[in-house]
Amino acid sequence: MSMNHAGWAALGGMRRSTEQQALTAGTIRRAWSFIARYRTLLIVYLVVSALGAVLTVVSPILAGYVVNAIVDGSDVSVVVRLALLIAGVAIAEAILNVISRWQSASLGERTIYDLRTMVFDHVQKMPVAFFTRARTGALVSRLNNDVIGAQTAIARTLPTLVMNIVTLAVTLVVMLTTSWQITLVSLILLPVFLLPARSIGARIANQTRERAKRNAAMGDQMTEQFSAPGATLVKLFGEQHYESDMFSTRADSVRASGVQISVWTSVFMTMLTLVSALALAAVYGLGGYQALSGSLNAGDVVTMALLLTRLYTPLTGLATARVELMSALVSFERIFEVLDLKPMITDPETPKAIPAGGVRIEFDDVDFQYPAASEVSLASLEEAAVLDSRASDQVLHGLNFTVHPGQTVALVGSSGAGKSTIANLVSRLYDVTGGSIKLNGVDLRDAAAKDIHNRVGMVTQDSHLFHTSIRDNLTLGHRDVSDDKIWETLQHARLAEVVGEMPEGLDTIVGERGYRLSGGERQRLAIARLLVAAPEAVILDEATASLDSTSEAAVQQALDDALEARTALVIAHRLSTVVKADQILVIEDGRILERGTHKQLLASSGRYAELYTTQFQQ
Repeated sequence: MSMNHAGWAALGGMRRSTEQQALTAGTIRRAWSFIARYRTLLIVYLVVSALGAVLTVVSPILAGYVVNAIVDGSDVSVVVRLALLIAGVAIAEAILNVISRWQSASLGERTIYDLRTMVFDHVQKMPVAFFTRARTGALVSRLNNDVIGAQTAIARTLPTLVMNIVTLAVTLVVMLTTSWQITLVSLILLPVFLLPARSIGARIANQTRERAKRNAAMGDQMTEQFSAPGATLVKLFGEQHYESDMFSTRADSVRASGVQISVWTSVFMTMLTLVSALALAAVYGLGGYQALSGSLNAGDVVTMALLLTRLYTPLTGLATARVELMSALVSFERIFEVLDLKPMITDPETPKAIPAGGVRIEFDDVDFQYPAASEVSLASLEEAAVLDSRASDQVLHGLNFTVHPGQTVALVGSSGAGKSTIANLVSRLYDVTGGSIKLNGVDLRDAAAKDIHNRVGMVTQDSHLFHTSIRDNLTLGHRDVSDDKIWETLQHARLAEVVGEMPEGLDTIVGERGYRLSGGERQRLAIARLLVAAPEAVILDEATASLDSTSEAAVQQALDDALEARTALVIAHRLSTVVKADQILVIEDGRILERGTHKQLLASSGRYAELYTTQFQQ
């Protein structure tokens, strides 16, 4: 490895320098547990790297022998044999290098796979409250940047550390036995480079961090502006010039920081080249003097000159190894930080099966308040210094009601009264903080999540669609459903004709969040998805609230099919959609204010009658 290569390696370590962070005691131990999974592969890698390190010292020694043979007038065959030996060493180095890269890639990619799948699986277990607070970009960063940073520790930093130690030890032994004076001078010159390099490296690291932040801000703007909702909003309000100016400003700041980094990098490399030249001059000067005085031969001078790079390279690498290792361990700790965040909702060790038959939903003295931020999220995922540890105000107070099999119960009331919270609790997106919710007599906390979701389906006001095909969106959780069944379901959802007219039919890509479909089509597709799952209980949370009259009529027809012979909990602001409900519950401030049929509640002239009259007057 040349001096310039050593410089780039050192510079890379300094660029990865991070703010001083106290690592938890178990970080190194837990990081080692990932390495220990592939102990055999790691040992082979380290052995191959060590052999490669030894061979890097052999070539300079052989080169010195060649010079001595020439100076001494040895037979041509001696020089030829030495040349062939040097070629053999070069071939062996090349082979070991390929093997080392192969082992490094295998070890690193396996580590990335393990960490990414582990974090991804763990994040999927987190409650909805976690996703309402955490920034998506921050989570993606943990799966990308931090995983790669952790990979660095396993796949490169540790083996490089071993290789540098072996190279340095062998090189020092050879140099000291050849000329301790030249070796001493070479070591004295090293601080001339390292001390200023620390200052320049810190400056470059700070500028690199700042540039990363500016890049992140620019990336966030692009992510928002290039999404269908964001682009639509900008066009509707004529913000294109403002957004363009803002992006230009951010891009210019990235450009300016890039120039600064480039300049200081050039200074760093120039300084390294200068020190290398000075050291080489010292070797030739002192070595030449010793050679002329008879204490050293010409071949040894050449050997010392060639060994100089083998001395500076590992010394520079070891000087920055701590920075690289600490950076990698910080990445590990950021990953462990996510893995240590316990999911609030988990399956019991021995879940109870929900009895077969029609589903009965029972609310027994249910209280609920949303968890504190500190219970469900991380400050680092929210760009907050400290998360609020205070719990929210109580949302639900002592709710008692039952939805019998095949019955439809409607929830009405003011916005923020707690209706959607009730729906989320039945689907066990949250757990109650008091009382219990039961399905066929089984407390939701005692049942498996899969069992609950197989029995209870939900359609929300803004039903999310993935950027994939209609088929894939319809068969979530039921991937083995036949196309015949899908078409039958689309018929019930009043969508068969629409999908049939699409060029690719069920393979049509719906676009980001389903933006290639109309609002009514998206909502009917969500209802069709529910019909494919065929749950025995259905929750409809404002399923028609944002639709026009024509779309609402089509969606309502699809809903009628979806509710047929099923237990239903319906939330609606438009009271005209719930007049046929078997029972209507008026929710205000998390309490049941009134209950009864449409006629009974109108006759009582209470809150429901007030809401109904107000809507129809409007």
